[in-house]
Amino acid sequence: MKFPLYFSRKIAFSKDNKNNLSRVIIFIGRLSVALGIIVSLITVATGFGSKKAIKERLADFSGHITVRSTRSNSSYNTSVLDNQGLNIPKIKELPDVESIQKYATVTGIMRNEHSFAGIIFKGVGKDFDSLRFKKFLIAGTTPKVTEVGFNNDVAISQKTANDLHLKLNDSIVTVFSKADQKPVYRKFRVLGIYRTDIKMIDDQFVIGGINHVRRIQEMKPDEVGGLDIFLKNVNDIDKDFPDIEKLIGYKNYAEKATEKFPQINDWISIFDTNIALIIIIMLIVVVINIIMVLLILIIERTNSIGLLKTLGASNSQIRATFINYTLIIMIPGLLYGNAIGLGLILIQKFFGVIKLNPENYYVSTVPVDLNPIAIISISVGILFISGLALIIPSYLISKISPVKAIKYN
Repeated sequence: MKFPLYFSRKIAFSKDNKNNLSRVIIFIGRLSVALGIIVSLITVATGFGSKKAIKERLADFSGHITVRSTRSNSSYNTSVLDNQGLNIPKIKELPDVESIQKYATVTGIMRNEHSFAGIIFKGVGKDFDSLRFKKFLIAGTTPKVTEVGFNNDVAISQKTANDLHLKLNDSIVTVFSKADQKPVYRKFRVLGIYRTDIKMIDDQFVIGGINHVRRIQEMKPDEVGGLDIFLKNVNDIDKDFPDIEKLIGYKNYAEKATEKFPQINDWISIFDTNIALIIIIMLIVVVINIIMVLLILIIERTNSIGLLKTLGASNSQIRATFINYTLIIMIPGLLYGNAIGLGLILIQKFFGVIKLNPENYYVSTVPVDLNPIAIISISVGILFISGLALIIPSYLISKISPVKAIKYN
């Protein structure tokens, strides 16, 4: 074992190291490290968790990637998807693609004696993934679409149900209109009530059979307004997007789930900045406290430094000894910080203790994401950067005279 590491371990675990001043110094150092770890872990877990949860909710409702006709532009009344150049079998063969479902949308107004609500009627086909949608249901079931005839069952959001005083199996009249045409009336039955916590979705969307949209939009029986493409992993959207774009034809365009709602995309992008800013601040706090601990330890052990120099130890060896000594002091802080931080994260993950207003945060509870790489990186990063930061202040040791140090009290 090298001398600096051996001697630093000896003084770190020595009984002579238990005087009042050392106890206070060591406690401050370990406390700052533990707090830094706790705050950093919670910041990363909740930041990444929120990003992932919001992306997954958007993607599970309307597909990770959506394909529409360029004639639709930003209109919610979808135009017929162009088949020229559209290669659905090839898209399905992509390794990251899990499923594809067709849809078409049209705007309308639901109304009854209580109130009215502007809605986007999303017509889905027999390939609709009701199991994926089930996670959003808070009452009832999803409409069973066969694409044979017209199924008048729909699933509406909890907000729409509250606004119109609707409950399961209630009937509701919806008015659809097109330019220069008479309004089209449809009577639907509420079969399911859902909630995604995404305000822009819950305020507008109604799920029903695609044949209603085909009739209103004067589409042919086999025509659709778009495709919802679901991937196996929400983090693969950016990677797979260019491959899918090549297979949809030049008269259609693809859109990522987060791009449909720019305000949500802007909200998600803020997380990266906040995470980095908080970690940098905590790192600065930890480093300042650890440097303070090192300097006080050097002053406290000035006699020992003088004795080591008299016995022939070089300045670099003594510097390495005190840096190792300070890093050893940090280790219990790292352990306690990880234990407390991970404990709090697990409590939130399984019990959802902290609630949020979904109108502002797009989730009803604080989501967390336990990423082993991020957890290890935080501890290793703080330890490594602290070690580098201690190099410069440790040069104070080279200024200490052996003769004066031995006389120092």
